[in-house]
Amino acid sequence: MAHAWMPEAVRIRAETDGGPLLGGAPRAVWLTLGTLPGAVSVQSAASRLISERRPCHLIWDPISGDLAQLISVLRAGCALGAADHLDWSPGRIGAQADNVNAEGRVCVQIGVLGHPAEPFTALALVGLEAIVDWLDSWGVTRRWPSGRPEAYRGSNGRAGRRNLAQWARGGHFGASQVPGCNNAGPGAIDIDRITGVTGVTGVTGVTGVTGVPGVAGVPEVPEVAGARAVPEVAGVPGVPGRHGLAARTRELPTSLADAALAIPA
Repeated sequence: MAHAWMPEAVRIRAETDGGPLLGGAPRAVWLTLGTLPGAVSVQSAASRLISERRPCHLIWDPISGDLAQLISVLRAGCALGAADHLDWSPGRIGAQADNVNAEGRVCVQIGVLGHPAEPFTALALVGLEAIVDWLDSWGVTRRWPSGRPEAYRGSNGRAGRRNLAQWARGGHFGASQVPGCNNAGPGAIDIDRITGVTGVTGVTGVTGVTGVPGVAGVPEVPEVAGARAVPEVAGVPGVPGRHGLAARTRELPTSLADAALAIPA
């Protein structure tokens, strides 16, 4: 069952959100809040984002596993296009991108306590499985249409390839990959640690297949006792006949062939 409020998360309800969702492929956006894990609690981070009217859906500490939810998954967040960092100062929060927060049947924004210069996937990632499973329940496909987010280029540089066609496919994205946004995080995270190995084209994990000779680990079908072989065609030189004996053709002896009477023309 899909829950609008993640059961494992502490609920800290924001007074404002991004409004109703506009529809489209479900998606999740990972962003960093510019602070080291443990330097601030998820409750304090939530209070800061709520007071500045830029809440995301989830705030997660990847070391402790602490998790808070600020907005129902059925409503849009407000973090995309806003400032990346908690240490806000006047003028740092820019105008939010038009509608981008509301695109998708769900558009879940996960604010990670971490810095984009130090990818959070190098940490313990406590509680990650529960988050991704919850996203699965809302139809967010485990794929990254824009690939791995680019490395952080500093506060004056904005990293990321932003492609509208890839964004429309849904799935998982870094905030730096969202069209119309200036977010720089989450940096060069290891996407395989979040959603598993991607881009595999072969079929794996198939079991119960038998009867494929020459393939390691796949048993061949045993011969059926008492089964009769298909009879071979008799009379073909060097080919076994129906009783298993070699069939031979007969020719006239040379002496008889010489003695044969010629037939007059």
